[in-house]
Amino acid sequence: MYATIVIPAHNEEDCIGPLLAEVIDACRTLPVREIIVVDDGSTDQTAERAIAASGDNAMLRIIRHGRRQGQSRALLTGIRAASEDLIVTLDADGQNDPTDLGSLFGAYVSRQAQTTRMIIAGQRLGRRDSFIRRTSSGIANRVRAALLNDNVRDTGCSLKLFRRQDFLELPFFDHIHRFLPALMKASGVRVVLVDVSHRARTAGRSKYGVWDRLWVGVHDLVGVRWLMKRQVANVELEDVF
Repeated sequence: MYATIVIPAHNEEDCIGPLLAEVIDACRTLPVREIIVVDDGSTDQTAERAIAASGDNAMLRIIRHGRRQGQSRALLTGIRAASEDLIVTLDADGQNDPTDLGSLFGAYVSRQAQTTRMIIAGQRLGRRDSFIRRTSSGIANRVRAALLNDNVRDTGCSLKLFRRQDFLELPFFDHIHRFLPALMKASGVRVVLVDVSHRARTAGRSKYGVWDRLWVGVHDLVGVRWLMKRQVANVELEDVF
């Protein structure tokens, strides 16, 4: 299987160019045929910087929302547009290290003989964020894990690898990107956790604050728990006649 990398971006003009250079370099040894940047209604030069960074690289595509739709919608746009069976996601702010992409592919390939229905979810080690962000994220992760029982320490890490089909079969809603392991698990997809590195943000600013992490997700948690209790796991089909 080959992969499409999907990178949602909003107002990341100073980060997107250097990140794409790193991603393209990492892809030289990986089964990646396509890189899609979804500019989520940026008001700066994010799309233009991404285009400039692409040069003559045929793998890179830029899609732009006319207005901001949010990270989950940007992911959906990129995944719908993807040409390959596997999807890899990462943030545009440069805090995910593209050299960790190899670890995700390695974890997937090593388990392919058992099942192809997997989500490889990165878990950040040595978070390079402020104390307030680490604390609020930690509380949110503990509450989520307790309610959803997904056994994931760090669902906020955007480095993930999964099958395009498995994502598109999930019920879509805003903020779905925060609950992918839990929803995938409920639909019968195997969850594999991989430790990855984390880098300090060198430009731009975070799009999320303490309020987003602690309180905005409460309604989402209730809804996701309801969905999981009513979700029927997909089964592998086999032609018998």
